[in-house]
Amino acid sequence: MPESSDDESPKPSGPVENAWAMKIPEFKPEDNPHGLLEESSFATLFPQYREQYLRQVWPLVQKTLNEHHIKAELDVVEGSMSVRTTRKTWDPYIIIKARDMIKLMSRSVPYEQAQRVLGDDTGCDIIKIGKITRNKEKFVKRRQRLIGPNGCTLKSIELLTSCYVLVQGQTVSALGPYKGLQQVRKIVEDTMKNIHPIYNIKALMIKKELAKDPRLKNENWERFLPKFVNKNISKRKQPKKKKEKKAYTPFPPPQTESKIDKELASGEYFLNKEQKRQKKQKEKNEKHAAAAKKREERRNEAFVPPEEPSTSKKSSNVDTNVDIVALKAKIAKARKGAKLFNKQQK
Repeated sequence: MPESSDDESPKPSGPVENAWAMKIPEFKPEDNPHGLLEESSFATLFPQYREQYLRQVWPLVQKTLNEHHIKAELDVVEGSMSVRTTRKTWDPYIIIKARDMIKLMSRSVPYEQAQRVLGDDTGCDIIKIGKITRNKEKFVKRRQRLIGPNGCTLKSIELLTSCYVLVQGQTVSALGPYKGLQQVRKIVEDTMKNIHPIYNIKALMIKKELAKDPRLKNENWERFLPKFVNKNISKRKQPKKKKEKKAYTPFPPPQTESKIDKELASGEYFLNKEQKRQKKQKEKNEKHAAAAKKREERRNEAFVPPEEPSTSKKSSNVDTNVDIVALKAKIAKARKGAKLFNKQQK
């Protein structure tokens, strides 16, 4: 058996506490000396406005992919980019990475950023935000909220997650470490669901500081994180006149009577034309007489004299009983006070 080298780290045998801290071993050509059995290929379309840029950087794209033995083709007529494996390709997953690279470039990600996805510790995520909100005005406002004034919100997300984020049309392209991609997706989806990105940004900043403290390693961090309370509860407008629901009955409602049924009930159905005409005329005369009577009463209202107010004085309930003793004492006190005032004046 060949002796194992000292630089090789021991493989973990039990459960791993932090999977993100694990180092992924590098895949080398010696691990797959026989290459691939079948040829794999992927193609993606790109918009017309990207054609000029792709023409300029395509030699660089081909050079980068040739290092991994991947062949890249640009079809300007059909507006598509394609990548495929060759006989020399030894990495089976590099074709998926190359597919992600051309996808990102078709989504307006520059070549300098898109080529980073070919690394083992870097991934990409294209988040579709077009169908989360149907209202176009709300969609535009929430997308702008994600970018922020002068792109400061997007920049803060990039700094906290160590990812490159690009908002383009109805998609958000993210590129970076896998843990950061999860955080970016959560922030983007919450923003499009009307939760401001500042809440998630604050939470990420607090988590970053808490991770530095070893005492809080095994504690719950929920008490430190900000809690979002949705106060915008839209209530449906209630109608002014509410129809009360009747009690449910398994039997259908009674059938409405037709004109013939009503005539049969009143006996009018069996009358001839002359009798029907006379009945209608009689009803009409009665209506005219009632209207004439009302009209006469309305005219006579002007000749009815108004009620005159009564001239007789109302009997007053004034108490005429006077306490004479108290009145005499009051007058004597007033006189005494007047005499004292006159002496002081002299």
